[in-house]
Amino acid sequence: MAMSLYSAVQLSAQLPLQEGDTVCLIGNGLADRMQHDGWVETILQSRLAGKDIIFRNLAVCGDTVTSRPRSKGVPSVETILAHCKADVVLAFFGYNESFGGQEKLAAFKADLATMIDDYRAAKFNGETEPRIVLFSPIAHEDLGDPLLPDGSENNANLTLYTEAIKQVAEEKGVAFVDLFTPSKALYEKAKSPLTLNGVHLLPEGNRQLGEVIASAVLGKPVSSTPAMEPLRQAVLDKNWHWHNRFRATDENDIWGGRSRLEFVNGQTNAEVLQHEMSMLDVMTANRDERIHAVAQGKDHKVDDSNVPKPIPVISNVGGGSKSSNPRKEGSTDYLSAAESLEKLHVPEGFAVNVFADESKFPALTNPVQMQVDAKGRLWAACWATYPKWEPLTEMNDSLLILPDEDRDGVADKAIEFAKVHNPLAFAFWGGGVIVCSQPDILFLKDTDGDDVADVRIVLLQATGSADTHHAANNFTIGPDGGLYWQSGIFLQHNYEHPWGPSLASTASGMYRFDPRRHTIQFIAGNKPNPHGTSFDRWGYLFATDGTGGRAYQVRPDGDGFNMFPLINKEVRPVPSSTIVSSANFPDDLQQDFLICNVIGYLGVKRYELHRDGHTSGRNTFKQGEIWGEPTPDFVRSDDKNFRPTDAKFGSDGALYISDWQNVIIGHMQHNIRDPKRDRKHGHIFRMIRKDRPLQEPVAIHGQPVATLIEVLKHPIDGVRERARIELDTRALAEVQPAMLAWMKQFDPKKAEDAHPLLEALWWHQRHNIRDENLLAAMLESPEPHARNAAAMVKQFWGPADATKAVMPSVIADAREKKVKVKVPGHLEGKGAKSYKLGAEVFHREAHCATCHQTDGKGLDPAFPPLVGTPWVTGSEERLAKIVLHGLHGRIEVNGKTYDPGKGVPPMTAFGSLLNDKEIAAVLTYVRNSWGNKAAPVSAGTVKKVRKATSDRSVFWEPEELLKDHPLEPSE
Repeated sequence: MAMSLYSAVQLSAQLPLQEGDTVCLIGNGLADRMQHDGWVETILQSRLAGKDIIFRNLAVCGDTVTSRPRSKGVPSVETILAHCKADVVLAFFGYNESFGGQEKLAAFKADLATMIDDYRAAKFNGETEPRIVLFSPIAHEDLGDPLLPDGSENNANLTLYTEAIKQVAEEKGVAFVDLFTPSKALYEKAKSPLTLNGVHLLPEGNRQLGEVIASAVLGKPVSSTPAMEPLRQAVLDKNWHWHNRFRATDENDIWGGRSRLEFVNGQTNAEVLQHEMSMLDVMTANRDERIHAVAQGKDHKVDDSNVPKPIPVISNVGGGSKSSNPRKEGSTDYLSAAESLEKLHVPEGFAVNVFADESKFPALTNPVQMQVDAKGRLWAACWATYPKWEPLTEMNDSLLILPDEDRDGVADKAIEFAKVHNPLAFAFWGGGVIVCSQPDILFLKDTDGDDVADVRIVLLQATGSADTHHAANNFTIGPDGGLYWQSGIFLQHNYEHPWGPSLASTASGMYRFDPRRHTIQFIAGNKPNPHGTSFDRWGYLFATDGTGGRAYQVRPDGDGFNMFPLINKEVRPVPSSTIVSSANFPDDLQQDFLICNVIGYLGVKRYELHRDGHTSGRNTFKQGEIWGEPTPDFVRSDDKNFRPTDAKFGSDGALYISDWQNVIIGHMQHNIRDPKRDRKHGHIFRMIRKDRPLQEPVAIHGQPVATLIEVLKHPIDGVRERARIELDTRALAEVQPAMLAWMKQFDPKKAEDAHPLLEALWWHQRHNIRDENLLAAMLESPEPHARNAAAMVKQFWGPADATKAVMPSVIADAREKKVKVKVPGHLEGKGAKSYKLGAEVFHREAHCATCHQTDGKGLDPAFPPLVGTPWVTGSEERLAKIVLHGLHGRIEVNGKTYDPGKGVPPMTAFGSLLNDKEIAAVLTYVRNSWGNKAAPVSAGTVKKVRKATSDRSVFWEPEELLKDHPLEPSE
């Protein structure tokens, strides 16, 4: 193959790779994906044995010549090129830019030429100009799939940009490699698709293109062989370590705002985690040595004894620093699962047992999400390395299968399906599993039936990972076939897809990815740390916010969707939610809303959802505008380490509750490497109704199409969901006629037939078969819930159709936009200037507006208002103490009590995050906004208070402050 294509890929300038060269790849998703298969380096190293060439991949999906968005503080590509001392730069640009067409072509050429000039001047190795190779984009492969673009329009633009890159290379005297022409030739000869979606290469595609690239760089045709596999594995091992260096997760704690947080002895996350970057540099270099040895046919065992030791961290658990609070933390004396079970409280008539725990299955550590597969088995994502893997330790995050083959309510064994770093979310699809492994989203599949993944494909890249527990979470496949998740603040996403420019987003909220059409879209905003997505029987969509504890119904709004309040928040934080649907649970609980809480309440709250119109207080809700009313305690624990992260109904109708089981739950209150972060415990409890039979098993896996379609009549949501997912693995040509025949038995004018016809409409939506007659019938259904569900389908087929490029390619969090400030008339001079700065500080991400809201009214019952209270307009010294060192404890504001015992979190200590000037400014802002009127606070006042309280390491308690600064009367 390489021989026949070589004539099409000769370099337009010479590129002799020299002994000891460091070669760095930069660019978009084409180059980013190469590191996961390793073929380019493998083939080149096999032909460059003895030259000790070093390769580093610095490409990031979505990057363009001029736009390479990163989370706050993350070093630029140019900084890393200098860090690597790059001698050679392989640049892969043009795909994302090509959507600009002829109109943007001249600007692209100018920008590319400027980049070459800038890189030459930079002399990244400190001595000589880098030798640069410009690569064209690959062609768009026509997969013959009606759900995907055929590539004709894209290829027209890609041809233009390929020629433009060649012209720039000739003008600047740098090497050029045409990948567009040979990739088209590869597609024509391929017996199976080489791309995932027309534009992103599959592993085999990367292997074949690797031959093309290596042939061009070496100036002679070369091919890959099976004998290269040991070398490729050595390359992949090196790439894994470098990936954790260059694409380090939890960047906000390494370089961003939380990197400056101080803990015991003033130690910061930056001090600890930036040192880990140095450790990874050495570990990566150690693996270069193995690559060079294997390339020469030698054996070499990696020796990491030269890696700097990690910086020791002293735990602040128990009040060791001002961000630690014993009342929020759990206990360092862990209970066994059986002992923790005794601390659980459930309603009369229910029983709970231990389904699985770490004593029987050591891999069951920090379970974060659960799912039930088509065989009725419970799976759990276990995040042992949370918040991220630490160098020189085992990476033992995993997806576990926990079968209960004898149906006695206890897991019989734990099967490790796959090792997956940071497995914050997963869902079944396409005969396999889609799993979030920040910064990538993977597709894993077992093809030989041994329950171990043997296929691993990168499905999406560049999902934000600056705060790992804010990232894409709680994967849920909707009845419409979309993969839904939520992501929070701090994050920079940049998703490439075949329909248009990459979706660059910093917005916090809900996202939807269609794994069939490869569309990605932002659904609606939800801040600051949304966790939890669920659907009910009628396809109503619900979302929760982890930090604030709020819950929403997601409904069509304008040309898109919006979040509408679902409940009055009682507890926070909330990691997940679910809908009651179980033959084992009582009828009066069906379709109720459950939320998990991990601080304060420590349990599962239940809300009765009113779907047919309701009045609550002054609010009146129409049919389909859902409102939830709280019910008495459902599940609550006295075990302070009980942290319910997820709740799922199993195939037996029992409610399974995963317990993170950790003394530490906060991400920012403790050093990322606090030694008390637990790595050993995890429980799953099973809750049933004692006086009702268990749910009868329903055969789904491997069943005939007709049987699966009939299961869509089943009353239980989870059963129908599993049938839908199983149907998705079957050929359309087999399912479509069977579905059309099945539909004939139902009358759209009968309310009792509405739900099976709705299932049929959802099946059509999953395959983008736009049966307008069926949609119209459902929009006129006598069942109002079916009409509302059809309206959601209509929205996706109309104004919210992601393939029409109606969604913006750049979505920014509103809080990140410049704040418009109108200074109150009573402030002038220094006071006015300070007010403007204070407005900016107040609206920064994860600062004041996150909890107290932009209107200063707060969020009941967790975050007090800042409006009209002497806590804000009174003593300057008292207010400065609160902002410097934080506040925790029972407090009364404007006649309302805010109680930590009910989930009210401590106020963050901002002394290490803000300087005196910034604190004075934000205090001036809150004291003179929303009708407040008080004297500005000076930086000198803050400095004085900071010095006087410099030895304080814990939060203030309200009583303590009021003793020294009695509360002034309210005006």
